Amino acid sequence: MNQVETDWITKAINHDEEAFTHLVETYQTPVYNLCNRMLGDPGEAEDAAQESFWRAYQSIKRYDPQRSFITWLLSIAAHYCIDQIRKRRLSTLSLDVLPEGDIADNTPTPESSFSRREEQQRMRRLLQGLNPEDRAAIIMSYWYDFSDQEIGESLSLSVSAVKSRLFRARRELARLWQAEQTSAVIPERRPHESPAF
Repeated sequence: MNQVETDWITKAINHDEEAFTHLVETYQTPVYNLCNRMLGDPGEAEDAAQESFWRAYQSIKRYDPQRSFITWLLSIAAHYCIDQIRKRRLSTLSLDVLPEGDIADNTPTPESSFSRREEQQRMRRLLQGLNPEDRAAIIMSYWYDFSDQEIGESLSLSVSAVKSRLFRARRELARLWQAEQTSAVIPERRPHESPAF
């Protein structure tokens, strides 16, 4: 965080709306992306991002300057999204497999584009089974490169609880990935066919 952002935060703590607007402009993309990955709907993500910034503005006096501002802000967004997921009780939530802007600028072949889309769709299906807290931990770890401690601060978990959640979520994703691989290889037998066929 540079000195200008530090000044904006200091002014925002004193309810300077223009300074807070600068913070919104600076951090709106990562907050929106987190909400979109958590909720899987661009419209809902936009509403969630706005609500997250509103909540941040209301509670900015409680912000600890010793803590990373983006970590604090994303924790507000993650908690809000977890609450929304619990409220609507949906079992299907979508995420992009790759973060925006991180792909090398190589011209993809039609085959590689198709393969990447298939893998993204497959990962979306596999991520549907994760509970909201595990989903948030995975997103913060793999999409935002948060440390276990930063994830813990964001989700109000101990570092050991974060490690446990990440381990459990990775293991479950690997199991589901393997099960899907196996079922794709073994064709289904029609009811009237012999097991030998």
